[in-house]
Amino acid sequence: MRKLTRFTSAAAALATASLLSACATLAEKPVSGSKILLLGEVHDNPDGHAQRYADLQKMVVAGWRPAIAMEQFDRENQAELTQAQATCTDADCIISKVGNKRWEWPHYRPVIQLAIDYKLPLLAANLSRSDAARVMREGYAAVLDKNAITSYKLDQPLPALVVDGQRAAMESGHCGKMPDNIVPSMVRAQVARDVVMAKIVTENADRGVVLLAGNGHVRRDLGVPVWLPASQQSSLQIHGYVETDDSKSGSVSIYDVSHVVKTHTRPDPCLSIQAPKSTN
Repeated sequence: MRKLTRFTSAAAALATASLLSACATLAEKPVSGSKILLLGEVHDNPDGHAQRYADLQKMVVAGWRPAIAMEQFDRENQAELTQAQATCTDADCIISKVGNKRWEWPHYRPVIQLAIDYKLPLLAANLSRSDAARVMREGYAAVLDKNAITSYKLDQPLPALVVDGQRAAMESGHCGKMPDNIVPSMVRAQVARDVVMAKIVTENADRGVVLLAGNGHVRRDLGVPVWLPASQQSSLQIHGYVETDDSKSGSVSIYDVSHVVKTHTRPDPCLSIQAPKSTN
């Protein structure tokens, strides 16, 4: 694992973000230059999934052959995912063998079938809920080895921008019902997820890699890009598939390109959200 200068990579990336978004389209840039493509999502938005799939399909048909890392598969299931891809001829087969029931798999079936048809490796990119809970209770060492903790400087205080930004995002996502005493552990779990995704992206960047994950995970100011080494920033491009144009956080562009899709009709999530239980 390369030593990282945490947050230097993110700062350097901001200098190139406007150039990337101004001169490149999603269909052409990754094929001609970028080796790392982060594609966000609103998990339950079918229009966003359809547009993202069409964009990715276009690049693959044009000749790009990246690995496809997916938040929807937990990292400990990589061996099962690899075996399923070796034996399955359709997406439903892989989903039945490895898919976690909490995801709406019809949204992801086309991408998985694309990977099968073009022999693109599927990568399990997420930290499981059980491991995230362990991080909340016990800290990073519960699920990450010493080398990872040192390399990503998780044995040091997190940058204030990450902590404050994650806190704001979580409080908003939980409709203001999150107790103050649980926020630090929730931030720690979210950072652990982003670090795991970043590690998998870094390990597969040489051949080219696409990460499919929620828009929060691909944010340049808070998510996976913060944890990528500076040497990979020039090969990185980030696309958010969003329901509102939230491409800015203050003066910072959080995606290189924002694709605004039709808002999905859903019940008010605040009506069903309960405050998380304290881990103390």
